[in-house]
Amino acid sequence: MDAAAPRRVLLFAGHRVDAPGRAEPRFPAACTGIAAQAIAGAVDASGAAPGAMAITQGAAGGDLLFAEACAARGLRVQLMLPFAEAEFARRSILPSQDGAAWHARWRLLRERLADAPRVLPDGTGAEGGDVFERCNAWMLDAALAHGAERLTFICLWDGSQGDGPGGTAQMVDAARGRGSRVRWLDTRALW
Repeated sequence: MDAAAPRRVLLFAGHRVDAPGRAEPRFPAACTGIAAQAIAGAVDASGAAPGAMAITQGAAGGDLLFAEACAARGLRVQLMLPFAEAEFARRSILPSQDGAAWHARWRLLRERLADAPRVLPDGTGAEGGDVFERCNAWMLDAALAHGAERLTFICLWDGSQGDGPGGTAQMVDAARGRGSRVRWLDTRALW
């Protein structure tokens, strides 16, 4: 076993903060504090200590709240993006309610991290499919590479199938299918 391998690995996927005018609210901006508290509690309950690995994309909402909580606790945060940073911000941060404020949080976090965000390489998941779905698979593979027994998958999710491929539902199914422990923060019970 690699001595440098983290003892714990946390993988996160969750809802983005709703875009203005979203027809069916899923993660209202007013619930950010509740979500942050629930995510921080799940990170603490995982038993992860400084030096543990935390993996997520970093979208506005659950991902960024998770990354902030992990960084504050001394975990090594690895952002894994489906696109280059500017495109990721345009598609996964700025469209959210208060997108400019979320983007400022992203930049502050980004400056604190020891590791630069990784961008999904061309050809990853060569079988095709949605880029977000391929990124989910890439993140799960990266997390499992440290050993399934070390992985806890945390999700902030309402239990629905979502708006399209590559969402939280797909990641939950993939993680469960690979035998990962899942800590589900059910937004229907949070707000």
